[in-house]
Amino acid sequence: MTTTAIASTELTDLLEVLAKTRGFLRFTVQGLTDEQARLTPTASKLSLGGLIKHVRTVEEAWMRFAVGGAELMMGSVEQDWENGFRMLADETLEGLLKDYEETAAKTERLLGELDLNTAYPLPQAPWFEAGASWSVRKAAMHIIAETAQHSGHADIIRETIDGQKTMG
Repeated sequence: MTTTAIASTELTDLLEVLAKTRGFLRFTVQGLTDEQARLTPTASKLSLGGLIKHVRTVEEAWMRFAVGGAELMMGSVEQDWENGFRMLADETLEGLLKDYEETAAKTERLLGELDLNTAYPLPQAPWFEAGASWSVRKAAMHIIAETAQHSGHADIIRETIDGQKTMG
């Protein structure tokens, strides 16, 4: 198998897993009203609409990193962290899902164009090892992990709202 074929298979695998985790998250909110998507029925302050919004924001930030490193990532990182987890009164679930779909399409296009081996130093933050770098590949894997983690949060919130489960 050639290096190009291996890279293509790897990209296909990354995109398939990302699509699956996104699918779980989208499934979790199907059939909800905007009011239900704003509910915070668990011990946390998380809502389903807020999780969709947050996951989109994080994906966009990491894809900016994948394109140009920490400076590009941090250049427009959401300043209002708390509201980044909330579905605000002027937002609709339909609008948040549409925005998320646009982000997903852009991510898939960019990952198809970028070299997965390109690496950049991480931004300075207490949760990153000082001086560490991540490749585009690792940024893509982080997007998958972030989406999967929040899909689990969403599943618990949805089950609390009306008993629907994503799996099981």
